[in-house]
Amino acid sequence: MTVAVFDRVEVDPLAPAPRGTWSAPGVQVRRRRGPHVAHPGTLCTARFCAQRHGDSLTVEHDFTPGELSDELAVLLTEQLGGILRGQADFELVFTGVVRSTVDGGLPAWVRFYRNSLTALESGAAAFAPVHRRAAELVTGRRLLDLGSCFGFFPLRLSRLGFDVTASDLSAPTMDLLARVSARLHRPVRTLACDAARVPMPDNAADTVTALHLLEHLPAATGDAVLAEALRLARDRVVLAVPFEEQPQACYGHIRRFDIAELARLGERARELHPGVRVTVSEHHGGWLVLDLG
Repeated sequence: MTVAVFDRVEVDPLAPAPRGTWSAPGVQVRRRRGPHVAHPGTLCTARFCAQRHGDSLTVEHDFTPGELSDELAVLLTEQLGGILRGQADFELVFTGVVRSTVDGGLPAWVRFYRNSLTALESGAAAFAPVHRRAAELVTGRRLLDLGSCFGFFPLRLSRLGFDVTASDLSAPTMDLLARVSARLHRPVRTLACDAARVPMPDNAADTVTALHLLEHLPAATGDAVLAEALRLARDRVVLAVPFEEQPQACYGHIRRFDIAELARLGERARELHPGVRVTVSEHHGGWLVLDLG
């Protein structure tokens, strides 16, 4: 659900930080201890107190280690949407909540990953139906996932015994995934690269997936990613997108999809790869499945 692009906002997700606090240029996050006290001039919500002075944002929260998961994205959007200035603020505050809740960089992220995977794999998370559907659509044993972000789907498929490669433009995100993957004993190869220019040979994977990636990209770039996925896949390409009335800017969404736009992408796939079988469907968003065999 979230998009971790740590290198773009120039932040190391594993950098040392004092206990209970975390900061980056323009943002400071700290965990509240004790009861909430109202602050004049502060936006106070059920879980956060946020205050902005010019370009500096301070956020206080009361999350516990057991509550850290990808569902934090929804709470940030709902409760701090009016004070966060775009995706950069969103990602920095998200990172700050994780890091200020558990001491130590890797321990904090491992706890976040464990909680998130438990919610996703049990079906409790809002995004769980998307992962379940995608897992059902994967064919063969070799999977390449484009735009993996935190890499929850690659980790899920690794647990199921697939040979998995995760890729993302953000090198720090892929480094974090590699470290967490080892700690969770769910082996995943990681690759930091542009989804439109993946340094792998033709037919490198049986299935190539891009789950909630294209909404972050301009149409021309999305078409380039589609062409690259068709080059890399031996059997199947699986694309999933959200259906939104307006793209969620805090998540970095810049493009709106519907069934008609997915059908257009399917026609583009036929132009690039004559004979490809195209399936467009709706299930907690939109799906485009391209069969090459």
